[in-house]
Amino acid sequence: MSDDQEYRGLEDVPEPVVVHSDPEESLDVIREAALRAGLEDYDLTPEDLAALAGEEVVETEDALPVLAIVGRPNVGKSTLVNRILGKRLAVVEDTPGVTRDRVSYRAEWAGTDFMLMDTGGWEAKVTGLDLSVAQQAEVAIDMADAVLFVVDATVGATSSDEQVVKLLRRANKPVVLVANKVDGPQGELEAAALWNLGLGEPYPVSALHGRGTGDMLDAAIAVLPTELEQVEVDPDAPRRIALVGRPNVGKSSLLNQLAGERRVVVDETAGTTRDPVDEKVEIAGRSWTLVDTAGIRRRVHMTKGADFYASLRTGAAIERAEVALVLLDASVPLTDQDSKVIAQVLEAGRALVLVFNKWDLVGEDERFLLERSIERDLVQLSWAPRVNVSARTGWHTNRLVPAIDLALGSWDQRISTGRLNTFLGELVAEHPHPVRSGKQPKILFATQASARPPRFVIFASGFLDPTYRRFIERRLRENFGFEGTPIQISVRVREKRKRR
Repeated sequence: MSDDQEYRGLEDVPEPVVVHSDPEESLDVIREAALRAGLEDYDLTPEDLAALAGEEVVETEDALPVLAIVGRPNVGKSTLVNRILGKRLAVVEDTPGVTRDRVSYRAEWAGTDFMLMDTGGWEAKVTGLDLSVAQQAEVAIDMADAVLFVVDATVGATSSDEQVVKLLRRANKPVVLVANKVDGPQGELEAAALWNLGLGEPYPVSALHGRGTGDMLDAAIAVLPTELEQVEVDPDAPRRIALVGRPNVGKSSLLNQLAGERRVVVDETAGTTRDPVDEKVEIAGRSWTLVDTAGIRRRVHMTKGADFYASLRTGAAIERAEVALVLLDASVPLTDQDSKVIAQVLEAGRALVLVFNKWDLVGEDERFLLERSIERDLVQLSWAPRVNVSARTGWHTNRLVPAIDLALGSWDQRISTGRLNTFLGELVAEHPHPVRSGKQPKILFATQASARPPRFVIFASGFLDPTYRRFIERRLRENFGFEGTPIQISVRVREKRKRR
């Protein structure tokens, strides 16, 4: 049946229709009812029905408790990870410090699912060893619900181990002490000496051979939470803005300028900021929470010590924020690092404002060429508000709040189901999906599953090409705005129920 025929048949919908004073709104409601009725001929899952009922259904895995493995280099952490997983996923070598990135794996023991976090050891020959040790342990401990603290039983407790013990006590997280490399009775005697660390019973294991790992995992599962704590969001809390960008683009200078005073350290040396700094500030008579972050470097996995963990914390700050101000240096061309920062914000699904700092350093003659270059390099982000500022002098910083409000308004925006389906019906009638292998997929129904960011679920009779999805997204922006927010579109292909 063609779209024209489908429109002509709307008056035959058997269900009663609520009449609205606005004729266009009434038409939207009628069309929605007709399309919903048509879905009864298709096989739908419980998730589909929940989405159709207006419940927010996000297609992500349930949150799982996190069990982190921490310890010095070469104590066998990655070997223990592979043993717990039952497969060789973590890279293992005899050389200390092979693991650099914090890597998470889904694991299961005795019917309990959890996330197992493998962490890097500490570099033995770096400046500021104590700082590197503390930062590595802190990141893993902060994110975890429980910790497996691995110590080499053949070496015994070292001064570095004792420093981590202090961190564990301050964090007040459940800890299971693992005495690794125990292959016999002599090793068990050496493991018993670890009682002196004050963390309770040491569990003697051999990660290489599997000895004792069952008892260790039983103890770990016993201290993992059975229900994860739900964080309630205060609707009246100041909105959170993350200042992100590569090192030395002026994030801290902008925070100080917006706050009207020197709140954070500013220096010409790149990488001055290491930890995210939360600051409550008043801008244009309203309260905001600004998060100044460390610069995100191009290859996080190649950084060491403090820089590596600063990058991890920056990622966490983006996740906690609602909108990200991505600072770019207007005096130099766009870099791969800038693109990586933008990609991280988009992946997190946060509202986005592009802030070109140091605009005062660009000459009058160069600005036209710079504008053309920006449009070319950021053509895929034409929907993001852009503000040119000078954090040093405060020039045009008053334009940031309207841009932030615009991005957050789009991030929060919802479209009624009737209006959305009317829009898609007109779109498909004007530009139908291309025929593939003799078949043309048909859009059956669509709904907005959630906001923050806007996420749409489209039910279709066949696969929609990525180019057609991008076309739908572009038209959504043209019709409904969505300036400053990423849009997520998922397609659920459903087949007609076979007639008996």
